[in-house]
Amino acid sequence: MSLTGSFDRTLSSEDVLRRRSSLLQRMHIDGILLLLLLLLATGSLFVLYSASGKNVDLLMKQASSFGIGLVAMVIIAQFEPRFMARWVPLGYLCGVGLLVVVDVMGHNAMGATRWINIPGVIRFQPSEFMKILMPATMAWYLSKRTLPPSLKHVSVSLGLVVTPFVLILLQPDLGTSLLILASGAFVLFMAGLQWRWIAGAVAAVAPIAVAMWFFVMHDYQKRRVLTFMNPESDPLGAGWNIIQSKAAIGSGGVFGKGWLLGTQSHLDFLPESHTDFIIAVLAEEFGLIGVCLLLLLYSLLIARGLVITVQAQTLFGKLLAGGLTMTFFVYVFINIGMVSGLLPVVGVPLPFISYGGTSLITLLSSFGILMSIHTHRKWIAQA
Repeated sequence: MSLTGSFDRTLSSEDVLRRRSSLLQRMHIDGILLLLLLLLATGSLFVLYSASGKNVDLLMKQASSFGIGLVAMVIIAQFEPRFMARWVPLGYLCGVGLLVVVDVMGHNAMGATRWINIPGVIRFQPSEFMKILMPATMAWYLSKRTLPPSLKHVSVSLGLVVTPFVLILLQPDLGTSLLILASGAFVLFMAGLQWRWIAGAVAAVAPIAVAMWFFVMHDYQKRRVLTFMNPESDPLGAGWNIIQSKAAIGSGGVFGKGWLLGTQSHLDFLPESHTDFIIAVLAEEFGLIGVCLLLLLYSLLIARGLVITVQAQTLFGKLLAGGLTMTFFVYVFINIGMVSGLLPVVGVPLPFISYGGTSLITLLSSFGILMSIHTHRKWIAQA
């Protein structure tokens, strides 16, 4: 009797798991990605509450953005990649148009014009949308051409990338413009770009960097690069941010000081503690263990994205999934690199952790696209 009851319970638990899996598949939701994103969302709210000085209003805004982003993710996951591909050119044109609007009549804050502000309605950052639209546009264009791409198609692709890159650079927003450039470059690389052209691009980096230094970069951006080389040269000025950031990271040790017990952020030594430098708060309060857990979640997200890329059944889906995944990797790498002093400070927030509604919704939307690519592949395979 007991053996039969145990057997029935085993069957019952297996049936429950099967039903849950079937429900997620019908909703076109990837369970692994959803679990990782929910873990990041939960942890980020704890860190943000501390980093913002226990600001409940800020926390509620971030939680609302997570909710909106999750809804957007689920809705986007319902559309087949073929349907998305039809609307990519229009989306790209609208994105570029919004960037032009920003440069002409955008909202200025902290010395930069990056937002469109409709008083009493919404304020958003159009450059965030290009983090999805850029790799999607490149994937759409290259998937319709013979690969590896010819010189003509490479030239057109570069034109598609350079246009939003320049518009975002003029805002000025060096960090986001570099992310847009990287997202397009990744798709072009995965399309089979010839190595001699890659070598040529690498060789062109030095003269382009010199030209940007003298003709494009603003004075504060130049100071950031010089400060990166020697932060102690101006400890109370341009070097303050990175010095305090490294002090916060180092003071956390292995186990951290404890939640809400960080001193660098709560005593206002650490600037932008709830946005660009939030990982320094996490390191101070949760230590090396907390940072490693965050990096593990990021690594699992990236690994899942690469699996989806490999398993994609269409060229458009493969290029888009790979472009989105590698852009997310660069996103994480740049923020952690600049906060730890390995890269110049370029103003890139930490994905899912830093405060920012538009960025959060855009990131979750990109994972909705990954889910669509993966789950619709399964549906095609079963049909």
